[in-house]
Amino acid sequence: MKWPDAQAVDRALREWAHAQANHHPEILRVGYIGSYARGDWGVGSDLDVLLIVVQSDLPFEQRAAAWHVDTLPVPADLMVYTLDEWLRIPRDSRFAQAVQREARWVFERGKAEGSGV
Repeated sequence: MKWPDAQAVDRALREWAHAQANHHPEILRVGYIGSYARGDWGVGSDLDVLLIVVQSDLPFEQRAAAWHVDTLPVPADLMVYTLDEWLRIPRDSRFAQAVQREARWVFERGKAEGSGV
């Protein structure tokens, strides 16, 4: 069974992020963590996408459903954080440490792509 490699997935997410950002000015950053970011992906791996927005009226659990990721070449697990929520994540949490270690940022409004957290 063939599965998209990391370069194809990264390229597709970059295209998706830029297209979404053109229509949604509330998007601040888009990146990914997990197996594709670490390089240990395999057949069946999904893409763990981080989407940071200015604000949202939806509860965290409902936000991902508002975004269409069907153009991505692999299943995507979308985590949509408001900027305030993102800034309140404790820096010493396991999640923050994983983001710091693994994150590949593909879109950042007003900044050069690929800069750190």
